[in-house]
Amino acid sequence: MDTSSHWLKWAQQLQALAQNGLAYCQNPFDIERFQSIRDIAAEIVATHSKASYTDIKDLFDSEAGYATPKIDVRGVVFRNNKVLLVKELVDGGWTFPGGWVDVNESPSESVEREVLEESGYQVRASKLLALYDRNKHGHPAYIFHIYKLFFLCELLGGEGKTSLETGGAQFFNREDLPPLSTARTTQEEINRFFEHLQHPEWPTDFD
Repeated sequence: MDTSSHWLKWAQQLQALAQNGLAYCQNPFDIERFQSIRDIAAEIVATHSKASYTDIKDLFDSEAGYATPKIDVRGVVFRNNKVLLVKELVDGGWTFPGGWVDVNESPSESVEREVLEESGYQVRASKLLALYDRNKHGHPAYIFHIYKLFFLCELLGGEGKTSLETGGAQFFNREDLPPLSTARTTQEEINRFFEHLQHPEWPTDFD
């Protein structure tokens, strides 16, 4: 997606306003207006990306209730001063293992599950390193607003494996990182968490 303008932020705001209006509105004329606003948001996204208008409209139409940011969790696992990364099959880049938080899961339960599923390693979440607004940390544009939670995880056991979403799991030195899946993990984030490793007394980062 093109990140050279503010089009995505505008589309996100319009979609959220329309979704919130449809969640509470009772007037049939206002309902029609909010649906039109949602369709305009879909047109903006389709015009500035490779996605089709129909796909974006269907995605927006499926969102209901009050609009809030989505939650992505990532496990930061160190071993012998190396960090665990998994290879994303979608784009071939490497990332901290993780994904969306499921309903009826706490964030720590979710990240522990995601690390096991994507890497084959059993871990225990021990500290929230950072809660970041994805829009503020150098990631490529994404259709929805996302908060990213990065947990320091203690390695308990297991061994590296592939999964339905990942093509391998390896530990890497800070100076010898592979190409990254920047939609999920950035160089800045990896560097920051290596610094946290050297300063366990640091508090959680946010924003």
